[in-house]
Order: sequence, then structure tokens, then C-alpha cells
Amino acid sequence: MTCKILAFDGSGRTGSINHVILDKVVAAAKTHGAEVTVIDLYDYDLPLYNGDLHAEEGMPPRLDSLKAIFREHDAFLIASPEYNGSFSPLLKNAIDWVSRQGPGETPLQGFKGKIAGLIATSPGKIGGLRGLYQLNTVLWSIGMLVLPEIVSVPFFKDAVDENGDLKNDSDKNAVANLARRIVAVTSALKD
Repeated sequence: MTCKILAFDGSGRTGSINHVILDKVVAAAKTHGAEVTVIDLYDYDLPLYNGDLHAEEGMPPRLDSLKAIFREHDAFLIASPEYNGSFSPLLKNAIDWVSRQGPGETPLQGFKGKIAGLIATSPGKIGGLRGLYQLNTVLWSIGMLVLPEIVSVPFFKDAVDENGDLKNDSDKNAVANLARRIVAVTSALKD
């Protein structure tokens, strides 16, 4: 049985370095037999989550389709930039909206019991790792199993060549291992 993985980055910026890194993990996951869907969170045009807005206006128009995509997948590959030591507001906002229980849904249906693989890169020496630790905590609190193979690629400009391919073996191995593990763990839990 093929595992279905949803992949997205928390940047949404055109030319995002985190999307470049995400593409590497997606390609590797496909070589292990996963069916991978890549989305852009900006395409869903979600307003900043506010309980009053939610109560007065209900769910945003595009939220149903985003929630359906989350429900249809067994696991997530998430690349997240680090903003001031945390993960991005775009990503947090999407998590906050998708986690809201709609009619006929079980609590946290888009997240609970699913697998997450996390990766980040940055121009600096920490490679987005601080943000991934916080994202790990949020995902764990909404019932996800986050793989311990959290990948950080520091010094992005030095880590990739002019084609966007990873240069050094340790980064290549970390990406390959994350892809292999998310497919293996997700497939095992589906069985």
C-alpha cells in the first residue's frame, strides 16, 4: 500500500530556499515509493486566525479544500524557515485553521496520528533548527508523531551548487535518510 505524503514549506516566498530543500526530500521520498503532493499554503488565502472572526464568519472559503488535503494524506514533509528563533507565521496560521473542528469531523482530524518529517535551511550556521524544535512541540501537541530525524542545512549558499543540488555528503545523507524514514514509518503504521 502506497503512503501518501503532503509536502509544503512555511515560507510561501517565491524562490524560497526552504522550498529548494523541500524539493530534495520530495524527490527522495518518491524514489522510495511514496505518492507525494506538494502544495503552497499561500494558495489557500487564510486570514490571520482570530476566534471572534471564526465565530462571526465561520471557516474561510478555501479552508475546506485545505483540510480535505490534510485528511487525505498519511504524513507531512514540512520545510520551515526560521523567523526570529521560531517557525513562520504562515505555517502557524495554517496549523491553527486546519486544527479547527468542522461539522462531521473528529478533533484534530487533519493531524492526529499522522507522521511529520521536518527540514529547514537558512543562510546562517544554525540552519533553521530553533524553529524546527518549536514546530516539533506544536505538532506533537496536536497528536502527530514527529520523526526524530529533524534535518537542518546550514549556510544554504555554500550547501548547494548553481543547480540547487546539495554539495556535501552529510547533507545529502540527511535528506535521503529523512525521506527513507518517513516512507518506512508511515508504511509500517498503515499496515
